Amino acid sequence: MRYRRANIPGACYFFTVNLAERKSGLLVEHIENLRASVRRVQTAHPFVIEAMVVMPDHLHSLWTLPQGDRDFSTRWGLIKAGFSRQLAPSERLSASRKSKSERGIWQRRFWEHLIRDDLDFARHVDYIHYNPVKHGYVLRPADWPFSSIHRYVDHNIVDENWACGDGFGTFGFGER
Repeated sequence: MRYRRANIPGACYFFTVNLAERKSGLLVEHIENLRASVRRVQTAHPFVIEAMVVMPDHLHSLWTLPQGDRDFSTRWGLIKAGFSRQLAPSERLSASRKSKSERGIWQRRFWEHLIRDDLDFARHVDYIHYNPVKHGYVLRPADWPFSSIHRYVDHNIVDENWACGDGFGTFGFGER
């Protein structure tokens, strides 16, 4: 197997987090703001980013939390709020968001999945790194600048031409 879970106690989760405006490019247009928000939260509430890709309107991330810590919701709330505070208000606001004094940058919820085993981990890392190709932004995962694949290439876990070729893109999701 190409990937091995980090030898860190605690649960590992896959996340998908979306902007409210799905045709927006805010995340890559303001990537440094997002990075700063993630670093601030990571310092105050530690977690390990095993893999991550930031797309224009959504991101996928795989985190390992400290032993006994399952509070990913607080971390995501802080990341989203920290990022939002750095941007001048320009988004459309629904009546519901206005009544709660919320910004309208992010979808309120996010999708999470508890990683079950090493195969599940490997499939989600592959999914994360292949996402820019799936969405048609690049031909090779290593060509997308906002991805942890560069760390995987630097550590010789995958080659820079990983996932280039026929038959790539399903990663065994749905297989048993």
